[in-house]
Amino acid sequence: MNSARVFAAFPDGAGTEQLDSAVDRLLEHQRTAWPDLARGLKALDSIRLRTITGRHYATLVQFNPIRITSTGAKVDPGSIARRRCFLCVENLPELQQGILYRDEYLILCNPAPIFRGHFTISHIEHRAQSIENALETLLSLARDLGPGCQVFYNGPRCGASAPDHLHFQASPSGAIPLSARPFLERHSNGRAVVQGTEVTLLEGIDRSVVTYSARSLGQAAQPLVRILETARRVLASADEPPVNILVSWADGIWQVIVVLRSKHRPDAYFLEGAGKLLVSPAAVDMGGLIITPREEDFERMSAELIESVYREVSLEAGVAVRILEGLP
Repeated sequence: MNSARVFAAFPDGAGTEQLDSAVDRLLEHQRTAWPDLARGLKALDSIRLRTITGRHYATLVQFNPIRITSTGAKVDPGSIARRRCFLCVENLPELQQGILYRDEYLILCNPAPIFRGHFTISHIEHRAQSIENALETLLSLARDLGPGCQVFYNGPRCGASAPDHLHFQASPSGAIPLSARPFLERHSNGRAVVQGTEVTLLEGIDRSVVTYSARSLGQAAQPLVRILETARRVLASADEPPVNILVSWADGIWQVIVVLRSKHRPDAYFLEGAGKLLVSPAAVDMGGLIITPREEDFERMSAELIESVYREVSLEAGVAVRILEGLP
């Protein structure tokens, strides 16, 4: 690792600084030292936000033009092979620094943020986006960042704009509506028990979502392993099941949310002309904060359109029930 890239390390040699304070220091340092981030943060002053209330839930829609790079990213194998990986350490912008996390990951400020305190956590090696060998890192990262942050993972076919490089992202807690405990409790339905941990299927939200809470790292990891294994078996696929995962930690408890997907982007994404909808649902969007980099999409968004997009890219409800039933 190039030492010039390392603003700080966690854990540090003295073991004195907590990760939440380290990322706060990183954000402030990069804001003043890296003009690209300063511009990205300034752009947040101009974003517009709408609340759209449907039959069973409300959704936030954000007009954020600087997100066009991510939303419009070409993620087909040919395009990925032709471009330089923007998460590889050697390809990062000259002034970008990060926190070396447990000698394996680099916590970076996102220069095209959705919210203040938007971080990308990328592996220091170039390896494919895959959660199954990084589950403990995802869970540990949520705990180490503390209750002020939420960590999320976008599968390689579920919103990751760098499907060739293992990474997570982090947001401020409370920024993603799906994660609110009253929301989860209001929409809970079917249940299964995995080694003593209750896994709940949500209903009435036009998305296939399972969630659970746990008090230990092992208890938090095991249901997630079973969900991925069972989804692979039910879908009869050798590949990683298409998922978005959101994890938070507070008061000694992990809350894990898994969004089960059927496809990356709605068909309207690929249309031309008036029918085009430039929305590329990832964890944040599936979590109830839909990002629209084009003003026309922001203005045309409606409860009916949101429901349609969610249903189109989510795993069919009956298949999600089969996964839940196959967990124990």
